[in-house]
Formats: sequence, structure tokens, C-alpha cells
Amino acid sequence: MINDDEWLVVIDRQEVFAHNEWSRWACSDGTYYQTNKNYIRLAKAYGDRVAYTRYIAPQPPKGVWVEYMNEWPEFQVPSDDPMYDLTPETAELAKGHPIVSLSTFGKWGPELQAAIKGSQKIALCGVATDACVLQTALAAADQGIAVRLAADACAGSTPENHKLAIDTMALFTPLITITDTGLLLRDLQTD
Repeated sequence: MINDDEWLVVIDRQEVFAHNEWSRWACSDGTYYQTNKNYIRLAKAYGDRVAYTRYIAPQPPKGVWVEYMNEWPEFQVPSDDPMYDLTPETAELAKGHPIVSLSTFGKWGPELQAAIKGSQKIALCGVATDACVLQTALAAADQGIAVRLAADACAGSTPENHKLAIDTMALFTPLITITDTGLLLRDLQTD
């Protein structure tokens, strides 16, 4: 059930993960856009209780991030580069909501906790299921946060990797509950 203290956390719905024609980091085969309808329904339903995240490149990269970013030099740009902008449909709904920008895959930490006002319950959607969504869900669950994942509002780097990530998170039930947009919205209406 969606309670007044559950927040929707929208992970990294950014240009760099949406556009296959120029980004090697984009979700494959346009699957990013297949999540738009469900994301929009959730963002509107949660109203004021929505926080957004953005991935930005580490400036400068440290440790193993140096090696990682050497594999992806075109993404080593300042945080205000347009490739790291929220996509238009996301930016429109994000107006007035907290946006947490971090140079880590996992977004769970003090910044996001403050953005959701210390809530102990979150629903997640966004991209990529097999990177930032997965790492955020696992870190939040480790902190004792109840996590519900709207699987149909997430996209992976590939459909296969999306499924693998969903299956991995399902191993952590009841810390992480795999659900879908329809069930989350039904819970909101019955609350």
C-alpha cells in the first residue's frame, strides 16, 4: 500500500541513457521510451513525494573510476553538459521536485535521504535497471528502507540485463518487492 510516507525515486531519466543514435550508454532498442507512460503515471500519482536523480561523470575520476572512464571518454564531460540533462518529459514533471546529482551508480546516501525527508519507504523506477537502479535498491534495502520496484517503469542496458537485474533484486524479497505500475497505482487508490 502507498502510504503518505512512501516516496517515488526516479533514477537517471537522462538524455545520455535515452538516445541510441549518439550514446553508447543508451538503453538498447529504444526501451527507454517504452517506460515513459508508466513513469508519467507514477510521477503524477505520487504528487509532491517524488525525487529525481542524475548520474554525472566524476570530476576528476579517482581510483578505478579512472580506468572505467578511460573506456568511455565521450562521457567525461562537466555535469552541466546537455547529455546529462533530464529528458524533456522527465524535466517537465521534475519541476519543483528535489534532484540529486551524483557521480556514482548507486544513488542511495545522505543526499537522497534528505531529498525524501527521511522516508523509510520508496518506490523506484528509471534506468538502467542493471546499474543505477540495482545499486540504489540494494543500498537502500541494506539501510532498512522498504523498496518497491516498478519493473515496467524501468529499462536496462539490454532487455536481457533488465531481466537479470530484476531477478537479482527479487532474491532480496521482502527487502525489495518487485511490482508494476498498475499495482502501485491500485495501492494508491485504496489508501
